[in-house]
Amino acid sequence: MDYGGGQYSTTVYGAQGGAGGGGFMGGSQGGSQPGAAGKVKKPRFYDFCVKGTYGKDTLRPVSILQILNASQPHPDADFSIDDVEITQVTFVGQIRNVSTQATNITYKLDDGTGTVEVKQWIDTDESTSIDDPTSAAATKPKLLENEWARVWGKLKAFNNRRHVGAHVIRPVTDKMEITYHLLEATYVHLYFTRGPVEQFSKPGAVEGGESYGGGGGYGQEQAAEGGKMPNVSPTARRVHQMLKSNPQSNEGLHVHNIAASLGMNVNEVMKAGNELLEHSLIFTTVDDLTWALLEY
Repeated sequence: MDYGGGQYSTTVYGAQGGAGGGGFMGGSQGGSQPGAAGKVKKPRFYDFCVKGTYGKDTLRPVSILQILNASQPHPDADFSIDDVEITQVTFVGQIRNVSTQATNITYKLDDGTGTVEVKQWIDTDESTSIDDPTSAAATKPKLLENEWARVWGKLKAFNNRRHVGAHVIRPVTDKMEITYHLLEATYVHLYFTRGPVEQFSKPGAVEGGESYGGGGGYGQEQAAEGGKMPNVSPTARRVHQMLKSNPQSNEGLHVHNIAASLGMNVNEVMKAGNELLEHSLIFTTVDDLTWALLEY
């Protein structure tokens, strides 16, 4: 399996990457197209979604909370998550309840972010052959309460109540699949809300010091190496420069010493320090008011 941002191969967890429409790492969707110098250029899933030609019919990994918060402009409209239309979803959850009816089985699943009902319609041909020990229905893995399951299905609403109509639901046999799925759902969410991860590895791409890590990453490495500072206030720059240039012990400098040296009031220095702490450019030492430069 490949967790990287380029090729996204079939996984042991059934997501099947680009082959089955369940993989969303950059460049995983669609066919190959010859590019310059004989290189293969693959169309990006993000581009398809933005253009509205492919994304909504692609299987998307989600959390249950995303399902519950999905927007629907009107009852006949498709659901949207992160402003992208979706129909097919996949998620994992712990089975809290199983209700068997004549025509369907309803499972209540909980993944820690919320609960949702999953309905699976009963195939009449399968139900009549369940007594045959060699039939496909009899050999299917059993879904038990309090066990984890993975669902592939379509998000639906009936009487203002959401549920997922399951195409496939199966037990989770490897608990690492749970962690893997949540990481994949997070990756896809960040992809649509912040853009492809590749843009954060290009020089000058992180003007405000933001990254998938929430304020560290490339911006703080630039500052530590003497390059371009993240987008912080002039006061924060003065405090950072003062910590960088003044000799100090391993304990760093107290906020009062910094304020006295710069001729600033303590509140201004505190505000500047908070900015630098948010960007992981400094760290606290003996107490919350004593700071040292974070060096790499």
